This record gives sequence, C-alpha cells and structure tokens, in this order.
Amino acid sequence: EELKGAVAHPSVVYCQISLEAVQSLGLLLEGSVGCGKGVQPVHRLLTKGPLQTQSGYSILSRSFPLHKLLSCLQQNITLNPFGMTACLRSGKKLAWAQQVEGAMKRAKIARNTHTAPPGSKIVLMSQVIKQTLAKTSDKLTGANIKIHRCSDAFIYLLSPLRSVSVDKCRDSTVVLGPVQTSVHIHSCQNVRVVCVTNRVVIGASSRCIIHALTPTSPLLLPGNSDITLGPFHTFYPSLEDHMASVGLAVVPNVWDQPLVLGTEGLASPPLSSSSSSDTTCYRLLPPSEFHTLAVPFQMEGDTCEVPGGLPPAYQAALKEKQKRVQNWQKTVMEARLNKEQKRQFQKLVELKFHEWLLETGHRQELDSLIPPTVTSLMDSDGAATNPSRVKDTRPARPGGGEEQPSPDC
Repeated sequence: EELKGAVAHPSVVYCQISLEAVQSLGLLLEGSVGCGKGVQPVHRLLTKGPLQTQSGYSILSRSFPLHKLLSCLQQNITLNPFGMTACLRSGKKLAWAQQVEGAMKRAKIARNTHTAPPGSKIVLMSQVIKQTLAKTSDKLTGANIKIHRCSDAFIYLLSPLRSVSVDKCRDSTVVLGPVQTSVHIHSCQNVRVVCVTNRVVIGASSRCIIHALTPTSPLLLPGNSDITLGPFHTFYPSLEDHMASVGLAVVPNVWDQPLVLGTEGLASPPLSSSSSSDTTCYRLLPPSEFHTLAVPFQMEGDTCEVPGGLPPAYQAALKEKQKRVQNWQKTVMEARLNKEQKRQFQKLVELKFHEWLLETGHRQELDSLIPPTVTSLMDSDGAATNPSRVKDTRPARPGGGEEQPSPDC
C-alpha cells in the first residue's frame, strides 16, 4: 500500500519507500547480480553491492528514494530467463516421430532443463494434436510441465515431476508420473488426467475425468461442470520408486473428498443434499463404469499393481467384470463349434470390436502405438521420441493404454 500510494503521487519527488514495502515486491520479483550467481529476493539485491548505490538505499533510515528506486528497477528488470516465454525463445526444441504434416506441424515442445537451476526447470508442450507422446527421462525429473492447447492427444510422462499445468486442452488423455506439488487443470474439455500428486486443482473445465491418488482434497474452482472424480487406477513398473523420490505415499488418499469453491466461498453442503450449481459440478465415478488403465509400455521396476489397491466398491466391480469375461469364455467353449464355425465366429467378434474402436475413438490410440522405422526413433538429442516408446522401452501390447471394455461390448 505504501508503494502504491507513493507511485500514485509522483509529484512527491523526495518520497521515501521503506524496506518493508520493497520486501513485498518479492512476491513478483527476484534475480541475481550476474550469470551463475544465486537467485535472491529483490530487496536483498537492492541493499547490497552496486545496486545499493543505484537504488539509493539508506542503511540508517532503512528506506529508498522513490525516484531512484523506480529508475533502478526500470534499468535492471529483464525477462525471466527460466520462464515460459524464455523457454520458447531460447530453450532446446524437441521433435518426435511422425511430426510430418497437417496440424502436427504446429506442435512445439521446448525445455530449459539443460540450463535451469532446480525448481525452475520447465518443459512446455503446445499444440500436440492427434499424436501419442510418451517419455520417461532424467530431463523430465523435477521439471515443471505445461501442457497447452493439445487436442486428440495421448500423453504419457512417466517420471517424477515437480508440477503440471494442463491448460486449454480437449479430447485428450494425460498420464503422469508422481507430481511433487500440484496438478492444475484449467479451461479443459473432455480431458482425462491420471496422476499421483500432492494436490489437484480444477477450474473452468467441463466433461473431464480425474483419476487421482492424493493426500489433500481436490480443489474445484468456480466455472466447472460435469467433472468426474475416480480412484487412481493404473501403474507402471517404477511408479513406487518415483513416488518415494517426491515424498508421496498411498495414505492418506482423499480423492473422493473434494473442496468446492463457489462464487461466495467454500461450498460446504454435501453433494447429495444441495441444489447449488457450485456443489453439483462434479460426481464420483460409479463403480459400474469403472475400468483399470494399462500403461502400454515395458519398463524396469518392481511395481506390479495399483499402489495402495483399489477402494472396495471398485475392486468388487472389477471382479464382477472379470467374472463376466470368464463366463463368456466358458460359454464359447461349451458351444462346441467346428473349425468353420469358429472361423466365422472369430471374424464376427473382430468386426464388432473394430466397430466399437471406431465409435469410441480408441482406434486412433491403437494406430499411434504402431512403431515407425528404427531410423526415426532418435531426435536431435539422441533421446527416443517414437510415440510408441518410452525412452528405450517398447509397447507391452497394442491398445494397452485403453481402458478395457466390458465383455459385452
């Protein structure tokens, strides 16, 4: 308030700004006195060394002359070298196989992980359209991920991450390794996010499904509609090791206890007893609609099941579906079909299955898992970027990333 008032009255030439007022700028500004130097809050930079003279800081009065302070800031402020804009301008660009024509040419992936200090590593993925992108790499470990304006995409980032932002995406699936801080989903439509994270935040989104393992209640900001919350329902071999590296465990897990922030504050009434649009913007996934998700890549590691297991109701629903599959197989065996009948029956089942793939849109994901030629598996960094590979892994089976259909589909 002191700084704001002083700037509002520029005629006061000798106005003094207290050190405490400049400390508040630390929420917005930080920097270093040279390349390779440690990053410090702005008030520390202005009270030491050459910037102390330039800013006019007085040790006795613990204040700055307004005109000198403003002049010093204007002369020294620059673009954050580890921000999103700088990452796009000067970060290392990444390419991957099948980026060849049409909408794919707009896709951009840039990173600053080769130069940024811990906490400032960024990987930006923008306009990934109709592609499958899968990576597990030290380049992702501890990075802040921004997934922006992607559509009809399947993105697997199977490394321990610092934070993830999914912004303005639609009709996509995002499967994440453990996220140390938060996963923020904003302005998305028909997006499925699968994550283990310290916190999930969802805002201004619609028709999204979030499968989470989280120790803090998911935060639903205003502007959401038709949000579905479900239990975390997948695994990959190194998942538990990655969880340990970012300090996440299987308990507590409160994925089903969201906090709904309405236009007038926290909407406290339970879901079933309120007619407010703020509190009816979400539902818990019914067990009858639940399927597990298989990550379709082979990797090294010991995790062979969903960490912490599934909630009892969902486990029971899964067993019931498995029982239906067994009954179906038994019925086929007892039909005692001859060789020609088996051939015709197999052809009919495959036809219906392909019709289901087309109707649900899963055919695209299956097609994107087909490996291209070996010569296209390496990008300029020597990292494997084949959509159907994770680093040096290979697909476990075609379509493994799909949620498995009910046996009567």
